[in-house]
Amino acid sequence: MPHESRRPLSRLDPRDPLVLDTRALGRRPGSMREESLTVPAPGSLGVEMVGVPKDAELELDLRLEAVMEGVLVTGTTRVPLVGECSRCLDPLASVFEVEFQELFVYPDNRFGSVEHAAGEDELRLEGDFIDLEPVLRDAVVLALPLSPLCRDDCPGLCSECGVRLDDAEPGHHHDAVDPRWAALKDLKDQREESQEG
Repeated sequence: MPHESRRPLSRLDPRDPLVLDTRALGRRPGSMREESLTVPAPGSLGVEMVGVPKDAELELDLRLEAVMEGVLVTGTTRVPLVGECSRCLDPLASVFEVEFQELFVYPDNRFGSVEHAAGEDELRLEGDFIDLEPVLRDAVVLALPLSPLCRDDCPGLCSECGVRLDDAEPGHHHDAVDPRWAALKDLKDQREESQEG
């Protein structure tokens, strides 16, 4: 009975495209299978200025290997990115490739009998199923640039007027008045006006 309480019915939906069935592997260490999938992207796969659109196609190349402790998943994903340049705010669109590897531990593994000592955030199989979404989310989000650029030498926007410097005339600049002297300039202008009058 305690064995059954450790293996509740899986909360994973086998129809979810990021839930993988490992039954074909068996539990024979060394057995392996490779597969290529195209799946819709889950939501919230991004950072502030760049991310993967929800339901965009993700291409996955996966290798699942049975090992003593569980199933080792190694993979590469190609994801479409959209966002904006952190310097000039122009829209961005590109394809990004990310590699990942994660061990999913068997729920009844003797190595995992000291569950909490082994690490509470280790991923476990649920029955014969693996949920790839958290692994994919971590791999993609951690690899995304926090300050994406449309190109490495993007000059950005003018800090004075906000014009896109790529569109501005060469040598674009503003005569900056030091704010500490602005009050004196106003006094000088007032004095000149009163002398003229």
